[in-house]
Amino acid sequence: MNKQYPILDQINIPADLRKLDKSQLSQAADDLRAFLIDEISQCGGHFGSGLGTVELTVALHYVFNTPHDRIVWDVGHQAYPHKILTGRKNRLQTIKQKDGLAPFPKRCESEYDTFGVGHSSTSIGAALGMSLGSQIAGEQRDVVAVIGDGAMTAGMAYEALNHGGELDTNMLVVLNENEMSISPNVGALTRMLIKIVSGRTYNRMREKSKRMMRRGSWLWKFLSRWEEHTKGMFVPNTLFEELGFHHLGPIDGHDVDQLVEKLEIAKEINGPKLLHIITKKGKGYKPAEEDPIKYHAVGKFNPEEGIKSNNKPSKPSYTEVFGQWLCDMARIDSKLVGITPAMREGSGLVEFSKLFPKRYFDVGIAEQHAVTLAAGMACEGIKPVVAIYSSFLQRAYDQLIHDVAIQNLDVLFAIDRGGVVGPDGATHAGNLDISFLRCVPNMTIMAPADENECRQMLYTGHQHPGPAAVRYPRGKGPGAAILPKMTELPIGKADMVRKGGKDVAILNFGALLDQTELAAEKLDATVVNMRFIKPIDRNMIEKMARKHSHIVTLEDNVIQGGAGSYVNEILHELNIQTPVLNLGLPDKFQDHGTREQLLEEAGLTSAEILKRIQAFLQNKQSAKVYSL
Repeated sequence: MNKQYPILDQINIPADLRKLDKSQLSQAADDLRAFLIDEISQCGGHFGSGLGTVELTVALHYVFNTPHDRIVWDVGHQAYPHKILTGRKNRLQTIKQKDGLAPFPKRCESEYDTFGVGHSSTSIGAALGMSLGSQIAGEQRDVVAVIGDGAMTAGMAYEALNHGGELDTNMLVVLNENEMSISPNVGALTRMLIKIVSGRTYNRMREKSKRMMRRGSWLWKFLSRWEEHTKGMFVPNTLFEELGFHHLGPIDGHDVDQLVEKLEIAKEINGPKLLHIITKKGKGYKPAEEDPIKYHAVGKFNPEEGIKSNNKPSKPSYTEVFGQWLCDMARIDSKLVGITPAMREGSGLVEFSKLFPKRYFDVGIAEQHAVTLAAGMACEGIKPVVAIYSSFLQRAYDQLIHDVAIQNLDVLFAIDRGGVVGPDGATHAGNLDISFLRCVPNMTIMAPADENECRQMLYTGHQHPGPAAVRYPRGKGPGAAILPKMTELPIGKADMVRKGGKDVAILNFGALLDQTELAAEKLDATVVNMRFIKPIDRNMIEKMARKHSHIVTLEDNVIQGGAGSYVNEILHELNIQTPVLNLGLPDKFQDHGTREQLLEEAGLTSAEILKRIQAFLQNKQSAKVYSL
């Protein structure tokens, strides 16, 4: 498809955009939106958020001298237009694919990507650090943080605002309000922003009046004092001004001329400032405007027809297994509640939220609060289930230790996206959770090998009187039949699934059991589904080590500090000299690619597992432990 985009075709970098006349910016935005729709419909990727920031992206790169001036995008879902304008237009169809463009801003990809992102609410803190760093280095530059209203539900955004409001920096925060993150936004802040929008009359009066007078004159000073007393007539006294930010807006975030005007005004104002804009997620593509959740991230589709529903029956994903279990368990246990940090759809809570609305709690993008909220509920005899991605649980690690584990509270963590995740890259990879969880006292940690085991482990964790975690991968499992009946598994007990010869015993932890069994068939190896990472089945480990000449551990977690390391520690304590090969994810942050590609890269497909074990068996070294 060789479509023409008259203005966009002239733009390869932002300097080309700045050569345009202001009257051409609206057409530039139209071209950019059309290009984004055409390209992403062919390759898939994050969609609705970028459509909502087209005009803002054009205005920012037009007004500010990027890359000397810094733009920090929060999360990065909204940064596809930014990638198009900053030299990556011709590679957009490779986005999220192995060796292609990263799904989020990435410093090593472009000098225009000033900060690597993927998790929410980091932009203001990073931008403040850049602004202060530039001052210290004697550099004069503007720094802009673009943050959505959904990301403003996270505590660290306010920590940065609280700090930045008292400092003499020229940082600009652009608050992009569209009432959406992935799910609809929740909480008191959203209600406050709606009130501010209703005060547009006040804001128009304020800005026009200040432009008519000289800063510092007696009239300016008089009206500034008067402003504080009369503000309440039009709009609630905003939190941002109380924190020390000069507040501009709200304005229409899809009016590129007004955006340019306000950004130019903001450049002239000394000190911290905040521009509040109103946008619509999915702007310019009607199906995405009407269903922003469905069009948040898309696969390939025909833009003339939109995304078509797939009615073909298929085996459920692990996320769907969890969602069904949660509803089934809630019918049995009236004390069960579900908690999510703004991931209702991603974590499989949609049906639960409809069936049990009074027991469903979406706390916004506030992982720390989600965990401590659960701890408080557990103190009152409630049975909270925290549904959270592995990489997002990292953000609540202190709360997991301090508020849950130390007090040995009855909280179940349903950890989605454990192990290799894929196209979203290192920021969303769940490759560290076994390592950072197993060192925490009082924790029970389980890793299912298939869908039915996931259901039974969730039930086991719910019945267990203390903190428990079930970590399961993204996507679908091997297709095991899911038993409606829920059975409590014996805590800390492994299951031998294949009895082989005496050469090799493979201790498998989690979702790679199907790959393990394929390799084991050709090796005539014994296979143990370990099930529990903590407490680990020490008796099974000792038995396997004494009956086999070699031990192999396998997990979809980094080897360092993982389940295999735990096996090594136990064998060392028992003074057993059986050689051990630890197989797992590499000691690096893997880039984006499909789950299959990343597992192959890590040597965790059945073919690669076989090769690595065969090489291990042929190794004549006398060292006790081998890790690849």
